[in-house]
Parts: sequence; structure tokens; C-alpha cells
Amino acid sequence: MLSVQRMTPFFTSQEDFRLRLVFAYQYFSIIKGGEVYQFVPSEGKEIVVNVKSLQVENLGEVFVFQRGSKFIRLPLYQLLLISDLHLHLSTILEGTLKLKIEVPEVVIEEAGLLIAQLEAEYYDRMIDYALETKNRSLFIQLTEGML
Repeated sequence: MLSVQRMTPFFTSQEDFRLRLVFAYQYFSIIKGGEVYQFVPSEGKEIVVNVKSLQVENLGEVFVFQRGSKFIRLPLYQLLLISDLHLHLSTILEGTLKLKIEVPEVVIEEAGLLIAQLEAEYYDRMIDYALETKNRSLFIQLTEGML
């Protein structure tokens, strides 16, 4: 999975019900496999958002990122699917349009339950790890909280 490290529009403009976010060098970077890739405006360089529906309109736009001699070419729709780009976009929209995007209570509750489930699974894996490595002190530390 990719994560967006920095995403600051170089230029924004609103035309009717469309908001254009234009990006340039050093204003957009992603992290893939622990390595930072910088945005290169060789192909796509803007994101167009419909402010009425809050939908991205130019999903076919291809963004290019570079690290040394390695390049990553990603269509905007794919970038939205495999990264946390939507979180950065919502922050930009809140600031630019003075919108307050509300997250439904159901979504917050589901996220809380999912996080609790993942934490419990991780806890179980840590206990399994302590048993596999015969790490008695870690096992005792992990299981004392369960009693």
C-alpha cells in the first residue's frame, strides 16, 4: 500500500462547481516500501473535484512519481484505491471550500470495532511469538494483563 507523505496544491481555482487542484514539484510525494517518491508533472498534474458531489472527475489522469532512476506511473483512480489520498483530499477540501465533512457515527463505530479486532489479533500473535521464541518474560508480561 502507498501512503501520501505530502500533498499541497501549488495552485487552486474554482470554476462553477469544479475545483481544480494543480500540483508541482516538491508539493506532492508518496511513500512506497519505505522509500519517498517525488511527484513529477510530466503527464497529469491536476485533480478536478466536483464540489456538489465531492467526486473526483478526472480519474484517468496519470500521475508520475520518481525516486532516482525509478518511476511509478499511477492513474488517479488507482492512486485513490491503493493509498490514503482521499484523506488528504478531504483535508484540502475542508480548508479550501470551508466545508466540514462529517463522518457518520456508524462508520466511526465500525472503525472502532475493526481496530479493536486488529489489536486483539496482534496481541494473540505477540503471545504466539513469545511462545515460539521461548521468551518467558514477554509471555508473562503479555498474559498478566489478561487475568
